[in-house]
Amino acid sequence: MNVPEQVEDDGIWCAVRGDAAAGWAARRPALFLDRDGVIVEEVGYLHRPEDVGLIAGAAEVIAATNRQGTPVIVLTNQSGIGRGLYGWAEFAATEARIAADLAARGAHLDLVIACPYHPEGKPPFRHPAHPCRKPLPGMILRAGARLDVDLPRSWIIGDRAGDLAAGRAGGLAGGLHVLTGHGPRERAEAVKLASRDFQVRHADTMAGAMELIPQLRPGQ
Repeated sequence: MNVPEQVEDDGIWCAVRGDAAAGWAARRPALFLDRDGVIVEEVGYLHRPEDVGLIAGAAEVIAATNRQGTPVIVLTNQSGIGRGLYGWAEFAATEARIAADLAARGAHLDLVIACPYHPEGKPPFRHPAHPCRKPLPGMILRAGARLDVDLPRSWIIGDRAGDLAAGRAGGLAGGLHVLTGHGPRERAEAVKLASRDFQVRHADTMAGAMELIPQLRPGQ
């Protein structure tokens, strides 16, 4: 099997933008994003570039975050790979389309991490609770180490409660739950994740992030 160079020895996809971290201050907070249902429309096991559709406002938030010098990091569970529904080649082609669509709007992603492991996955991707599969925080911890991110000042945006649960387990400051994708049926569980150490805020889409996430406000 031809394994792309972005797939690390433990089977996790980790693609860093070539100039990521250039000019950043040390220990910057980051903006973590789920992919499907947050950046792109949820279509179910997205793996064809022609099915990519950016959610309104997503590119604008990412571009504004880029301009502030805040790392933008995508964390995505990819059980479709684990289940054998598609492979890394299809994932890579889809990522290339997302990157191109964002670039056309002046936005870019600094790091993309994808976990193919799932309890019902096919070998070698069958795992009862892989530490990198959200809601566990492995992808967050890996991103923090790779880009020297200040996790306690970072936030995550997701449409599933599991996205925010990963953020809380990873020691982030808070999470923004959106109503795109699976958001409507996940709202009640997302609310329960709020605590003294982890803020939970809500928006219809990630377009509201600039006002709701303190680190993204101008001058912060």
